[in-house]
Amino acid sequence: MTIGLNEFLVVSGLLFTIGFVGILVRRNTLIVFMCLEMMLNGVNLALVSFSRYNGTMDGNLLVFFIITVAAAEVAVGLAIIVALFRKRQTVYVQELNGLKN
Repeated sequence: MTIGLNEFLVVSGLLFTIGFVGILVRRNTLIVFMCLEMMLNGVNLALVSFSRYNGTMDGNLLVFFIITVAAAEVAVGLAIIVALFRKRQTVYVQELNGLKN
């Protein structure tokens, strides 16, 4: 049995959907951040799947750059979350409304 493009796209869609629902439902900034990364990985899986299906390396190259940018994003995002926690003593989104004022 071979795994085709449809199966990869279904898993990719599920990853993206779980991440999206997690962003809408959760209020912890760390969980929201992890859900954003899950959505990014769902998109990466779709790109690799299309690249494999078409027989080119274009999607794989794009995924390499996306993962590189995501590593920098994780470093900056976690630094921001740690700074917010030190300032406000909380990581919940509804309590971090200091930018509204």
